[in-house]
Formats: sequence, structure tokens, C-alpha cells
Amino acid sequence: MTPDLAIETRALRKVFGDVTAVQGLTLQVARGEVFGFLGPNGAGKTTSIKMLLGLIAPTAGEAWLLGRPLGDRGVRARVGFLPEHFRFHDWLTAGEFLDLHGELYGMPRDRRRTRIPELLELVGLTAFRAKALRTFSKGMLQRIGLAQALLNDPELVVLDEPTSGLDPVGRRLVRDIIRDLKARGTTVLLNSHLLSEVEITCDRAVFIKHGAVVQVSPLGTLIDGDTSVTIRTGPLPDGLAASLHRWARDVRVDGTELRLTVADETALPAITRHLVEHGVDVYAVRPHKLSLEDLFLQILGTEGSL
Repeated sequence: MTPDLAIETRALRKVFGDVTAVQGLTLQVARGEVFGFLGPNGAGKTTSIKMLLGLIAPTAGEAWLLGRPLGDRGVRARVGFLPEHFRFHDWLTAGEFLDLHGELYGMPRDRRRTRIPELLELVGLTAFRAKALRTFSKGMLQRIGLAQALLNDPELVVLDEPTSGLDPVGRRLVRDIIRDLKARGTTVLLNSHLLSEVEITCDRAVFIKHGAVVQVSPLGTLIDGDTSVTIRTGPLPDGLAASLHRWARDVRVDGTELRLTVADETALPAITRHLVEHGVDVYAVRPHKLSLEDLFLQILGTEGSL
């Protein structure tokens, strides 16, 4: 256990019968960090989240939240959670729903009276306080769920697909809320299939495949540091593409185009000279910075989907 970590796991594992959903999950998430959870469908992301929150028990391994072992009741009161598939009490009004969850947290009545209006204003639902949840659109339910996740001023917020039902305005609202949480020192664990949202909001991300960690990466360093390049050429002699690995990685030939990744654009003149010296006509060189989608495909490949 490391006290300055919000989340720490060591070889966390979950087996359902003959299926291993999570194998050997080892993570460290710093306090105050916005951390992305990425992987194709079936990679074990939601199962991992359920283990961290004490909703299911691990088969093996260890984990700590906010410095305490999994299942600690005191820690649960300091965590906010918005599940991907929520089932809210649709006969309650928005105000009644938040008040119920405030009672479940053990919040005093006076605190609930001040906190609930603050959150309804934050998620843009003040005018709908007295409306039953059954009348809410999916996007409105997503917003009230986010308000519920923030009700207890949590130290750790776990968001499982928080923007799935939202329009662009709603997605921006969620991004702004996450930035505000980070500014206040709150840790956010974000699982989202919208890579653009993760790219904008997260400090680091873990890439998971087949229930195991493939890579943990600081997003800013990776996205800013690598350049994807497309070079339109004439026919390439056998073996010439492989010889470019001295300057580049992920080299592949796609018809008349040569695609590769370089850590520094200063390698491009050397690559171009090398091609010309070997008799290859070079018609165009098009560099562009890697997106998180590019990184996802590089690290995890094309198998499965988000």
C-alpha cells in the first residue's frame, strides 16, 4: 500500500467459471490524477471497476482505494460512482432522487438542502428538480447520474461511460466538470469509448487487452512526441521498407503509400534521401501528429472494438 496513491492494484484477477475476465491487473493511480481506462469490448474494464468498488470480489490479487483495502466502508463514503448501465428510481423526482442518495451517504439534512441545488445547477437541471425521472431523456438521466456521483464531495470519482447519452453540449459540460474536479485535487477514473474525450481530459491512460495491462502511458508525452507519416512513392524494392526501422517504427506498405511513425520529424530528410538513393521516386511526404485513436490501434491492434 502506497499512501499517496488513490488506486493501487497488484495482480488483481477475476475468473468467472472457465473465463478469465481480468488477469494480473497491476495499476497505480496518483491522487488528483485524471486516469483513462482503455481497451476493446470484453477487455475487462467494467469488471475491474466493479472489483475496485467492492461490487464483486476478486479471485486473487490485492488492491487499495485511498490507502485502504477494498471493501472498507469508510472509503466507500469518499467515492462517487456513475455506472454505465444505471437503473434509477424513475418514480422519484430529480430532487427526491438526490435527497435519497444523500441520506444513503449519511449526509445531514442541512447539507443536503444546500448541496442538491448546487449540483442541479452544475448539471443544468435546476428547472427539472420537481420532474419525475421517468420523464427524463437519456442525456438528462446521464446528467442526474453525474450529480449523484458528486453528491458527497468525493475524493475519488469513477465514471463509466459518462458521456454515452450526451450531445456535444453535454459532453463539454462533463469535460468542464472533470477539469474542475482535477483543479480541486479530486482523482477521476474515466472509462470511455469516446477516445477524443479521453485525449482531452486524461493525464494518463492504461491500455487493457484480454484482461491484462498492455501499457500505461502519459497521453501528453505520447501524442505530442510521435508523428505519423504517409509517404507516396513509386514501387519499392524488396526489403527496402524494413530498412527504414533505423529511423522509424510501425513501417508498413499500403499500395503506393508507405506509412510509418517517427519520434522526431528531423528523421524525415534522412528517410527521403534513403528512398531516393535506392531508386525510389518520392511524390509526397505528409506528416501528422498521432491521435489517441492512432495510439490505441498501435498498442492494441484492430482486434475487437471499444
